[in-house]
Amino acid sequence: MSDPHLTIADEVQAAIATGSAERCSGVAERVASLFIAQARSLDVEQYALFADVFERLVNTIELRALADAGARIALAELSAQLAPVPQTPVAVIRRLANHDDIAVAGPVLSESPRLTTEDLIDIANTRGEQHLIAVAGRWWLQEVVTDALLVRRFPSVSRKLMKNPGARISAAGFSIILSQALGDPELAIATGIRADLPSPLRRTLLQGASEAVKARLLASAPPHLYEEIRSAIAAATTDAERGMSRSRDFGGAKASVAQLKQTGKLNEAMLLDFARQRRYAETIAAIAELAKCSIELVRPLMQSLRSDGILVPCKVAGLSWSTVAAILDSRFVSGATKPEELIKLKTKYLELTLDEAGRLLKLWNVRAGSTNAN
Repeated sequence: MSDPHLTIADEVQAAIATGSAERCSGVAERVASLFIAQARSLDVEQYALFADVFERLVNTIELRALADAGARIALAELSAQLAPVPQTPVAVIRRLANHDDIAVAGPVLSESPRLTTEDLIDIANTRGEQHLIAVAGRWWLQEVVTDALLVRRFPSVSRKLMKNPGARISAAGFSIILSQALGDPELAIATGIRADLPSPLRRTLLQGASEAVKARLLASAPPHLYEEIRSAIAAATTDAERGMSRSRDFGGAKASVAQLKQTGKLNEAMLLDFARQRRYAETIAAIAELAKCSIELVRPLMQSLRSDGILVPCKVAGLSWSTVAAILDSRFVSGATKPEELIKLKTKYLELTLDEAGRLLKLWNVRAGSTNAN
C-alpha cells in the first residue's frame, strides 16, 4: 500500500475522531479526487479501502448535517463528484441515491451508471416527486422504469420524461400521459412533438387539444415531424366535426320541452339543469323554444368549433351569463371551455345587445329557410 493511501486513511480517521464537519468536508473532497484519478487502476484491496473510507465519511457527515448546513453542502458536493464515476462503490451510490435531501440524491439519480434498473424502479415506487424528477432526467431509461415513474402520476415527472429523448415510453405510459395532457398545455406540446409517439395516439392527443395548443404544437414541430403533425391536426379536426355531427334523436327532447312549456315549467332554471347534466338534445330544444327559433338553427351553432355563434340565441332568450357558460361547457365530450376563451366569450356576450342578437337570429332563420327550400 502506498504512503498517499495511508496518509488519506489517517486523515479520515482523524477527521472522524474530531467530529469536525469542515475537516470531514475537506477530507471527503481529497478522497473523492484521489479515487477518481486512480479508479481504473485500483486493485481489490485498494478498492475495498476506498469503499470503507467513503462509507465512514458519509456516516460522519450525515450526523453532522443534522445540525450543520455546511455538512449538508459537503455531502451534496461529494455526491456530485462520485455520481458520474462508473467505479464508485455501489453501496455508497445507493445510500446517496436514497438520501432524503434531493441536493444529495439528485446528482446520483440523474447520472450514476451504478444504479440498476431494479434500483431505479424501487426509487420510483418509494421516493417523492423531486427524486422521481431526477430519475426522469437520466440520459437513458427503459420502459419498465418509465412505467414505474408514470404510475405515480406526477405531472412534473411526465413533463420531464416527455422532454427527455432517451426515455422509452410504453403504450401504457403514453395512455397515462395523454390523460394528463388534456389539462396541461405544456405537457401536450412536449408529448405531441415526440418522435416515438405512435400516430394514432398523436391523433387522440390532438382531438382534446385547444386551438392554441395545436398552433403552438405546429410551431414547435421539428422539420421531420411537421407534415405528420399538420396531418394529425387536420384529421383530429375532422374527427371532432364528425363526432359533433352524429345523428341524435331530437323527437323525444322536443316533445319533453313542449310539455314543459305547456305546463309553465320551461324556464332558465330548467335549461341550466339540462346543460349541467349534459343533456345535449334537451339543451338544444330548450334554447330553441326560449329563443323562439328552430332546433335546426340552434343545433349547428352548438356543434360549431367556434363558440360565439350560440351566444346569439342565448341573448335572444334572455339568459344570464352563468347559464350561457354552462351551455358552452356542455357542448363537447372533451370537457369544459378553456378559462381564457370563456373570459373573451363573456365580454362578447355582455357587449351583444338584444336588438343585434334579434336581427342576426332573424337573418339566420331566413337563410336556413332558403337552404331548406332548395
